[in-house]
Amino acid sequence: MGRIFKILTLVVALSLTMISESKAQHTIAITVGTGYATARPYPAQEMKPIWGTYQAGVSWRYYSMPRFVACFGIDVELLQRGFSFAPYPNKYESKKEYRYYTRTLNSIVIPIVWQPHAYLFKKHLRVYLEAAPTFSFNFCSKFHNDEKHAININGTVDAPISGKYEFRTERDNRFMYGLRGGAGIDLIFGQVEIGVRAMYDFGYSDILRNRTNYYDNNLDSVTKPGENPFYYTPLRSPLDNLTISIKLGFRIGKEGFEEWNWKRPNFPKNKEVFKYPL
Repeated sequence: MGRIFKILTLVVALSLTMISESKAQHTIAITVGTGYATARPYPAQEMKPIWGTYQAGVSWRYYSMPRFVACFGIDVELLQRGFSFAPYPNKYESKKEYRYYTRTLNSIVIPIVWQPHAYLFKKHLRVYLEAAPTFSFNFCSKFHNDEKHAININGTVDAPISGKYEFRTERDNRFMYGLRGGAGIDLIFGQVEIGVRAMYDFGYSDILRNRTNYYDNNLDSVTKPGENPFYYTPLRSPLDNLTISIKLGFRIGKEGFEEWNWKRPNFPKNKEVFKYPL
């Protein structure tokens, strides 16, 4: 606990030091958005996106002097992820008849953001791109399986099944990482910023461990039927998200853009006078 307290104290002290800089702008904002989630399993499966996922978070941006037109930032977000696929497409004649297994999960995502940007209309409009590595933790999940399964081990009733998805160390990954890219615009009114952005999260890690780590996957059909339809866990299972969100931000400090207009001082030129004798 003592070491954690020292680290938190150091982080707070560094944050206050950065905020106290007079020629920089620090913006705190809240974001809320929606979009869709999917996965990229390998071997490939019959997939469909999950629309209506949600996103909510807090972002911090550090805008330095405009000689280098880019900023640094960190976000902390709640992001809904998931995937939906047809386990047995060969049983049906058309895609309209497919029965899907759908799983959603909630993640805490931390992107570390680099944002190149430009200002327009007398610095009342900011247009920007964003790129970020992301690190996340999955903390709860639900599933719904349209395929009929036995509700109990005796197999007396067949019906679609849904419920809480149980994370298991040998089967599931809670910690994940990936890349994020996107673009957006901000309208600036004094210290207040209102904006819209579109982001795409491209996963690199897998939500399910591959088959070399997960040996007893056939036991899932006995312990909890329908929870995990992967009899052979995919070799790869990264998750992707597309999110469109709105932003409401507030700039800390009353310094405006005029304080950023740093000009190189004019140094006096060396003046030498040569007097030639007559």
